[in-house]
Amino acid sequence: MGDDDEHNSSSDEGRKEVDIYPLSCYYFGSKEAIVFKDETVSDRITRMKSNYAAYGLRTSVEAVLLVELFKHPHLLLLQLNNSIFKLPGGRLRPGESDIDGLRRKLSNKLSPSRDGNETEWEMGECLGMWWRHDFETLLCPYLPPTVKKPKECTKLFLVRLPESRKFIVPENLKLLAVPLSQVHENHKTYGPVISGVPQLLSKYSINIIDI
Repeated sequence: MGDDDEHNSSSDEGRKEVDIYPLSCYYFGSKEAIVFKDETVSDRITRMKSNYAAYGLRTSVEAVLLVELFKHPHLLLLQLNNSIFKLPGGRLRPGESDIDGLRRKLSNKLSPSRDGNETEWEMGECLGMWWRHDFETLLCPYLPPTVKKPKECTKLFLVRLPESRKFIVPENLKLLAVPLSQVHENHKTYGPVISGVPQLLSKYSINIIDI
C-alpha cells in the first residue's frame, strides 16, 4: 500500500456517516399559513434592538435535512415569497434548550400539527455557529475576541431523517429540495449560512440508500 493509500484509508476511518433516502419516500402536504411580520430592514433592526434590550442575545436554531434525488444529495429549504430561502428552524424562547427549541420549530413548520410528535426528529450534532456582531451586519461564521456583546447567534444542527415521513408545510411556504452543488458558495441566492452548508457536511460520508 502506497503512502497516498495509507493517508486516504486513515482519513476515511475518521469520517462520520449519514444515510439519506429518496425524495419519493416522503409525503408532502399543506396546512394553515403562518403569519410573518411584514417589515422593512429598518423595522427589523428596531425590533432586534428592542428584543435585545429585553432578553439579551438572540439565539436561533436551524436544521440541515438531507434527501436524495437523481443520485445526488439535496438540502430541504423553506421558500417564502418565491425569493427568500430559509433552513427550517427559528428563534429560541427564553430559557429553552437548543434541542427542545429545534424540535418545537420543526413540529411547527413541518409536522401535521404544531403539537407534532417531537420524538420523530432525530437530532444530530451541531455543525456550526454563526454570529451577528452588531445589529446592522450580516451573520459571520466566527466571533472576534474584540466583540464582547454579540447580538445574535445561529446554530445549525444535522437532523437525520427516517426512511419515510410526512412533511406538512404552512400553505404560504414551499419546501424545496435543492442540490448541494447548487447551494455551494451561492451567496447571492441563498445567503452566507445556507451556501456554507456543503462545506460543513464535508466531514461526512453521505450514503444514498436505495429503497
